[in-house]
Amino acid sequence: MPAGGSPPGACPCHERPGGVSWHVLGAGSLGSLWATRLHRAGIPVRLILRDRQRLAAYQRSGALTLVEQGVASRHAIAAQSIDANEPIRRLLLASKAYDAQAAAAQLARRLSRDAEVILLQNGLGSQDEVALRLPQARCLFASSTEGAFRDGDWRVVFAGHGHTWLGDPHDPTPPDWLQHLQQAAIPHTWSPDILARLWRKLALNCAINPLTVLYDCPNGGLEQHPVEVATLCAELVELLQCCGQPAAAENLLEDVWRVIRATAANYSSMHQDVARGRRTEIAYLLGYACAAANRHRLALPHLQALQRRLLEHLAARGLPRH
Repeated sequence: MPAGGSPPGACPCHERPGGVSWHVLGAGSLGSLWATRLHRAGIPVRLILRDRQRLAAYQRSGALTLVEQGVASRHAIAAQSIDANEPIRRLLLASKAYDAQAAAAQLARRLSRDAEVILLQNGLGSQDEVALRLPQARCLFASSTEGAFRDGDWRVVFAGHGHTWLGDPHDPTPPDWLQHLQQAAIPHTWSPDILARLWRKLALNCAINPLTVLYDCPNGGLEQHPVEVATLCAELVELLQCCGQPAAAENLLEDVWRVIRATAANYSSMHQDVARGRRTEIAYLLGYACAAANRHRLALPHLQALQRRLLEHLAARGLPRH
């Protein structure tokens, strides 16, 4: 490759020098939100796109656009396709939960021996799938309450300030790159018990998202179904305690109502997926919860009935049931 050239499958422009590059796979809402903020802070970032067609589309666009409080800014971040050859030391995997394992398998050959992979997926289950695929890497789990959505190709709208918790179930030592998140104004906390955070978010999603799909309502519409919400929360508390997550079970019902009221006008991510005819992450949310109950031989009739109702609802609309 000539001096100053680019590896195969790469966009040659707009690379910022200095330090280990962040590679970001998943140019959806949260992946784009992280990439643009890191880039704005002067931290080297590269987007990884799923194929050369998407890379060509990005090159035609020339940049990711971040919209904050109605103000748009363009960020010409270097990009490459997933089949590029450049080694990866720090990867933010921000794909959908059902795509994470396949993406990890495609990128495994590119990871250096000291690679770190930050997993930013909904639900539970995909993290362990990825970790099995990448035994050479340190896999860190992340849980975020930040709000973002795409309102066009290569555009992300920062819809709500939140927080991100990060942790490693096998190593409580925080990584040195947390300072990059500070520089990029990404609110975060290193959590020695990240699994409790992930279980808590799983329970919140299971109590809210499926019902918003079945009743075709924004989150606030669940105030019309208080008994059903309370019954589901009682069973989820039982599940969390049985799975060794008592901290995640504390005051769950109160927290569910807090989220419902704070986001009353919003539609859940699962509702948005169904409304747009897209595959949901049910297998890593309600599916994971019900599978855990089955493993523990725990009867949770309302949660299991909810799963059946949701699967029937998806099938009736021609959407995948997993």
